[in-house]
Amino acid sequence: MTDIEIAAVAVALAMDAFAVSIATGVRLRTPTKRQTFRLAWHFGLFQGLMPLLGWSAGIYVHQFIEAFDHWIAFGLLLFISFQMAIGAFRADGDKEEDELDETSSAKNGTHEPTRGLSLIILSMATSIDALAVGLSLAMLGVSVWYPALVIGLVALAFTAIGIQIGGFIGRRIGLSRYAALVGAGVLAFIGLRILHEHGVF
Repeated sequence: MTDIEIAAVAVALAMDAFAVSIATGVRLRTPTKRQTFRLAWHFGLFQGLMPLLGWSAGIYVHQFIEAFDHWIAFGLLLFISFQMAIGAFRADGDKEEDELDETSSAKNGTHEPTRGLSLIILSMATSIDALAVGLSLAMLGVSVWYPALVIGLVALAFTAIGIQIGGFIGRRIGLSRYAALVGAGVLAFIGLRILHEHGVF
């Protein structure tokens, strides 16, 4: 693969991470540097690791993985979307929620998409396609290390940019509850698009 081809693949794979990071930024409205780093680091890490896992698995499990990987991504995104929507309706009020910082929101149960299980699930859901890329590279006999590094770095950069764009949009929306619902809707839409791209409907 040429550098241009690798870059094109990396950008294409980063699109889901970019869209999810925008939705996350909309939900957070004012993402901190720590939240931005956590989301970008994990999305980039998972995007870089998935091709390595796929390449290691080789052609033997390709058909097995290909049969249901899109359903896994859809289910994970739908789960987080549901949690985000529930968190919006559980909010006590926009003014009170705006006053919560990152630590207090974690303590009182407000949905925090850049922490814990939510972060891992989003990272997995946005990197499933990268697993198939690793499988493809194995079938082509292409070394995976350099493409995996580029894929991870591009996803990291796109995520860091996306969460800031989402934060800007979220602040303009004005009401955090509606911002959370918008973010939830975006995640659900991405899940449905993944199914569509795999010919489910």
